[in-house]
Amino acid sequence: MTHSIRPWVFWPVFLVLLVAVITSFINMDGFVSVASSLNSFVLAHFSWLFSLGSLYLLVLGAIIYVSPLGRIRIGGEHATPLLSRLRWFSITLCTTLAVGILFWTTSEPLYHFHGPAPGLGIEPASPDAARFAISSMFLHWTFTPYAIYAVPALVFALVFYNRRQRFSIASFFEPLFGRKRVRRVGGLIDAIALYALVAGMASSLGTGTLTITGGLNGYIGGETSPWKLGIVTALIVTTFVISAATGLQRGIARLSSLNAFLMLVVGVFVLVCGPTLYMLGLGVESIGTYLDNFFSKSLYTGTAANDTWAQSWSIFYWAVWFAWAPVTSLFLGRISRGYTVREFLNINLIFPALCSMVWIIIFSTSALHLDMAENSGLYAILNDSGIEQVLYSFFGELPLSTITVPLLLFIAFISYVTAADSNTDAIGNLCTRGLTADSDMSSSLPMKVVWGMIIGTVSWVMTSFVGIEGVKMLSNLGGLPAMLMILLASVSIWRWIGDPSRINEPPLFERVAHQVSESLGTDSAATSASSTDQRPSTTERAVK
Repeated sequence: MTHSIRPWVFWPVFLVLLVAVITSFINMDGFVSVASSLNSFVLAHFSWLFSLGSLYLLVLGAIIYVSPLGRIRIGGEHATPLLSRLRWFSITLCTTLAVGILFWTTSEPLYHFHGPAPGLGIEPASPDAARFAISSMFLHWTFTPYAIYAVPALVFALVFYNRRQRFSIASFFEPLFGRKRVRRVGGLIDAIALYALVAGMASSLGTGTLTITGGLNGYIGGETSPWKLGIVTALIVTTFVISAATGLQRGIARLSSLNAFLMLVVGVFVLVCGPTLYMLGLGVESIGTYLDNFFSKSLYTGTAANDTWAQSWSIFYWAVWFAWAPVTSLFLGRISRGYTVREFLNINLIFPALCSMVWIIIFSTSALHLDMAENSGLYAILNDSGIEQVLYSFFGELPLSTITVPLLLFIAFISYVTAADSNTDAIGNLCTRGLTADSDMSSSLPMKVVWGMIIGTVSWVMTSFVGIEGVKMLSNLGGLPAMLMILLASVSIWRWIGDPSRINEPPLFERVAHQVSESLGTDSAATSASSTDQRPSTTERAVK
């Protein structure tokens, strides 16, 4: 089957990125200043909504889990799974937060330990600060971010497989407004979400390239230079494009399985060779702090104390997760066929969040222990050399560092490739016309190659000659429209929670219009006609 490009999705995003790169070349300080001002405006005026929206999605996920909707099978009663549970879980785990988890779990707690939120009155470098640091890691990297990904991914899975809509972010809104109305603005919706993800991938790839290059410098010597960054970037891009080209079952699945296995090996190694009793003790204490203060900390904006900690950390993270969520949810929803909604939440929310919690207990507490043992030595490395050197220095203090540090470099490479792999797959499909639940979902290879080259080029230019802060902030700006999309799309879930058979109902807007026209005694033929604009659904069999 031949598919064609969606020009109103591809070209606007491509041109905006091109303009951003050119503008940053011409006037880098002005570019970063404008991007920073816009970013600060969004965080200052919508902090309350980011905090409330992220908590709302987690609560909604819990309600869905125990509701009758949890028994519905994605794709219908007789749908067959694309992946085994173990492979499905490894893909979800390694294509969402794994890259950030790998590096930030040793660096971020040092920031919180030495600089806790001023508005909470916690003394820096104190026992309370230690508990605050680890509980903050739980907040930022476990259940809440996975809920931001899982809920829209579930909406898309049900709309794509059960309501048989096309592969598009705009399909989120089909249960509310109808297919015809949504398609009028579908290209714009997809372009906005695609822009946020592509800019985010460019900044993430840039950060990953700097991290890997910095680690390699310890072995091959020399400083980080544009040609070194170019070689590493080209290697990463080539690998994830080839992986995306080989398809879900061979490329993404195998890389994810390898990535998950290697991270398990490293985690067990640190658990055994690190300060085991300390990490377990502080970890358990911090779980208590996390649970005790979960709601107050989730909704903390720092407004009362004029404290900017929340905007710099929690709310900044929510903006990042929301910016990435729409396109990421297309991939997560696509690979979930054949499993129930409850199984979907296990694999995409509960199990990966618990794995992240265990990883934080092992690495974040060990980093604090090492920092305190060396009189803030690790914190000094963080300030002087950056987050990547913290991780390498951390492993340098453990046994077998001559083996573990090269292994860590390889894991970092695989982690970035795996995450980029899944997103490139979703991006390529999103920019391709005619993909449905019945298609092979593998006909957009040229588009995946093109986007891999675009993302790699932007990342290399920004890291080598400009700096990635501007692109990173431009990506975060996508968090606001993405959040509004996700919150609106979640309305459909509320219609289906109590009565899953309503998944097959006509769009909400058309039902309301029909009821209003009937109550006014007017002819509703036009409304009824538009209500029939639905593709056949398989959910009736699932409900029965």
